[in-house]
Amino acid sequence: MKDLHSGLDAWRYVINSDSRRNTVESCLPLILSAVGALGVLPFIVLRYLQGEWLAAIIDAVIVVGFVGLGIYVYRTRRIRFASIAISCICIAGVISTVYITGPHQVYWAYPVLVSVFYLVRPVEAIALALVTVAALLPSLINDVDSQSTLTVLVTIVIMSSFAFAFTLITSRQREKLIQLATIDPLTGAGNRRHLDNKINDVVNGFQRTGTTASMLLLDLDHLKKVNDNHGHVVGDQILKRITEIVNLRIRVTDSLYRIGGDEFVVILEGQNIARATHLAEQLRTLVEANELIADRSVTVSVGVAELKEKESANDWLHRADEALYGAKRDGRNSTKHAV
Repeated sequence: MKDLHSGLDAWRYVINSDSRRNTVESCLPLILSAVGALGVLPFIVLRYLQGEWLAAIIDAVIVVGFVGLGIYVYRTRRIRFASIAISCICIAGVISTVYITGPHQVYWAYPVLVSVFYLVRPVEAIALALVTVAALLPSLINDVDSQSTLTVLVTIVIMSSFAFAFTLITSRQREKLIQLATIDPLTGAGNRRHLDNKINDVVNGFQRTGTTASMLLLDLDHLKKVNDNHGHVVGDQILKRITEIVNLRIRVTDSLYRIGGDEFVVILEGQNIARATHLAEQLRTLVEANELIADRSVTVSVGVAELKEKESANDWLHRADEALYGAKRDGRNSTKHAV
């Protein structure tokens, strides 16, 4: 079964897909963290006034955790560790306050577990819910009558079941929406939106670590003539076959995108210009060798560009595009690398 993502994973995708930092979505972690922190903050003051020092400290740790999560995620866009950490802090806080203050604090388990199903993945949330119930059970059995204990346990199970079902449904819907937003429906390759996200990730990674990356820009030669002479159905079949040819040759770590009617981009992480040019020639030869149409050969022209220091995503793509047009000026069915 495909591993389902958490709600914050969905948030990360939304933010990475949108460069505008002043949107409501970009402030979502801060909003959620502020709500959680403000909700717990009054209890710190109340418990301090009542002399419940340990409970007040626990609540303070939870508030700091909420604030830290919001700031960490907002600044770094790295949510995995932070979401697990805050979930554990909240659950530990609920369990601690129940044992320190009394079983009437068990009602905090409901909002905490709902938050956990948002913060972490469904299977992890179920495991944390089971841990919470198991940890609370001894205190409830000792201090609460059996009917109240059973009521608490049953309502927690029902609430967790609904939270799991909701997470499962929304996760699958989100996967479908992401697929529609990032995959070319004809070929199954990534689309232009997906490519833009990938290029930005590669450029940012290069600036941080200096990891080499290259780009291939492939263009079918005379696809319009094929469509005019054989029909668009044949043209579409050629695009699908070229996608298959490229996918069979590139590595698992490489990625293929269709950005126009007859243009494809291959992103090669960890490959310099020499290796990328060698691969481009292999792909060009493979396409030409496959009899995609009975009465004529189908060829591609390829432009190759290696990412340079301090180069933007648009500049990198522009240099590959210039190399492609150089290959077309040389008579098509050729490969040319950018300078």
